[in-house]
Amino acid sequence: MTKVRPEQQAAAFWVNTVSLEHVRLGVVGGFTQADHGRSTRLQRLRPGDGLVFYSPRTEMRGGQPVQEFTALARVTGDAPYQVEMQPDFHPWRLRVDFLEVTPAPARPLVGELDFIADPQRWGYPFRRGLFKIGRADFVRIARAMGIDWGPGIPAISG
Repeated sequence: MTKVRPEQQAAAFWVNTVSLEHVRLGVVGGFTQADHGRSTRLQRLRPGDGLVFYSPRTEMRGGQPVQEFTALARVTGDAPYQVEMQPDFHPWRLRVDFLEVTPAPARPLVGELDFIADPQRWGYPFRRGLFKIGRADFVRIARAMGIDWGPGIPAISG
């Protein structure tokens, strides 16, 4: 299990619901996107915030079910920036540093996560896309992915 140094305290913790294909692109590029490239919710994140990625499927519009927490990152960017992917598509991104983790299936954690109010409908919260969660939930997910936060629950450091 990877130990994380306690130099910083994260200001907030977030879940970003993203297809596995898009998570992999973000890991390679050191960025995250949300809400199909809009900047609105990305503007809420601050450097030092913790970010866990949940992938419902392999692809944005279809693919195979994944239902795993697939990546973990610390926000490093001060503000979203815009890129051109196609002449008519200019998504907003935010810089993040990813940790090397082992993906963790979501179902075994359902009963332990406070942001999941109804275990029978555990997938509903993820429909919000990017949303804030409590520190304890973030730590539970991080530990399931092989990251040991220790007693001070420090921010992720790469």
